[in-house]
Amino acid sequence: MVNQTVIDARFWSDQIAAIARNRDVDSFMRIYDYFFPRLHRYLLGLGLSEAQGQELVQETMLRLWRRADLFDPARASLSTWLFRIARNLYIDHARGEPAAWVPIEEGADWLEEQAASHLDHSAESFTDQANLKRAIDELSAVQARLIRMSYFESKSHSEIAKELGMPLGSVKSHLRRAFSKLQSSMRSTP
Repeated sequence: MVNQTVIDARFWSDQIAAIARNRDVDSFMRIYDYFFPRLHRYLLGLGLSEAQGQELVQETMLRLWRRADLFDPARASLSTWLFRIARNLYIDHARGEPAAWVPIEEGADWLEEQAASHLDHSAESFTDQANLKRAIDELSAVQARLIRMSYFESKSHSEIAKELGMPLGSVKSHLRRAFSKLQSSMRSTP
């Protein structure tokens, strides 16, 4: 029996590929109808108003339409990709910056893919999760806390800086160093 998650991932990959190739409106509407309410609930859970949540989901879907050719199913599922776009837009909104799709920090994609692997219940995935947890635990206390706040609690850098009473530049430099250490540690793990 084929795993339903694999079938769903293929289906969504095919839909976005049709958008990228042919600007297929039907495929876009299938994605829109399925993911809009899920993205909206996610953004409301981050504290946005109904109107703000709808606006950011609309922007997320517009990004999907415009940048469908950038989607790479080898790097992430469509769901992960869309939630990452929505999260980045939310952080830009929280910072008071104009909407822009800019990676939060170098290495953010890598960390989110590692964290997203929790959806896979295979032994290999469990080992990866354990290795990621171990790698985070090996960071300095400050770096580990910043990683958890930023990527597992979805807090913006400015929110972290304010909560911890740290300069924003220090938060960013600690996160950059933490990513570098995590990547090295995960690459060296057998």
